[in-house]
Amino acid sequence: MKIGKAILTGTAAIFLCVSAQAGVADRIVAVVNDEVITLSELNNAFEPYQERVTANVQGPDREKALGETKTTLLNRMIDNLLMEQESRKTGITVRNEEVTEAIDDMQKQRKISPDEFRKAMQREGITLDAYRNDIRDQLMRMKLIRRDIKSKVAVTDEEIGEYYRKHREDYEGKEAVRIRQILLLLPKEENPAAKEKLRADADAIHKRLLNGEPFELLAAKFSQGPAAAEGGDIGYIEKGMIHAEVEDAAFRLPLNQISGVIESSVGFHIIQVVDRRGAGVKAIENVREEIREKIDREKMEKKFGEWLEELRKKSHIEIKL
Repeated sequence: MKIGKAILTGTAAIFLCVSAQAGVADRIVAVVNDEVITLSELNNAFEPYQERVTANVQGPDREKALGETKTTLLNRMIDNLLMEQESRKTGITVRNEEVTEAIDDMQKQRKISPDEFRKAMQREGITLDAYRNDIRDQLMRMKLIRRDIKSKVAVTDEEIGEYYRKHREDYEGKEAVRIRQILLLLPKEENPAAKEKLRADADAIHKRLLNGEPFELLAAKFSQGPAAAEGGDIGYIEKGMIHAEVEDAAFRLPLNQISGVIESSVGFHIIQVVDRRGAGVKAIENVREEIREKIDREKMEKKFGEWLEELRKKSHIEIKL
């Protein structure tokens, strides 16, 4: 999601005035420290959601649904811009070689040629430069999260042992699959408009995955589930551990294939199976790293929410929508 970087200066104000006089209506809808998000940027990002809400919400509730969806989207854009500002402030950079390597890895994993990749970009109306910039932004956010959050999370042997004792029945040798997941959570209170907006989000992400974008990068950018910063890798799961709808897809999917959008009681899921293993007795020595990763992901999820909330508190955010 591309957010404008117009600096809040007299020059920016003059530019907006000139644009309006030229017939392009625009204004500032959010101030985020010393940068702004404009109405045109918000509207451009909102287009796919607007189409989905308009098609699925009828009558007097439509305008309310559109307004709530746009507000939710604006808050996501604010969070993304805050993380980008923090990356610049702390000197985190992404080299051109890293971007190229990420794109090359994606093509190899999806088994598509450079020519097929270029054609996919053309069909989506995306330039290679714009795509590289998007990948660069995603890599930068992942580095930021790992530096500011993962470095503060540690898992002790005592925690691993305690977890194993409490969940010993889970390690008695069952068929398991290791999955990556992108999860968009539903709000706690029932909200049809927010649900439609999330469904549109999930559909858009799914389309990008099918067009060859790396699962782990999109998970880091969009997922609200465990291990988002780790590319959505939630480790091995066994039957009975996750929502039935997701479990059913996970144990049917071939390796490396991407599921469709799966709806559960908590939200919308997209998964990818990256490994399988059969039944067998699993002593603690054999599952130590698996448990360590699980506890680490749970701690990371909590820390990320706290970190983002603290970042918002110490920043100047003004919404003018």
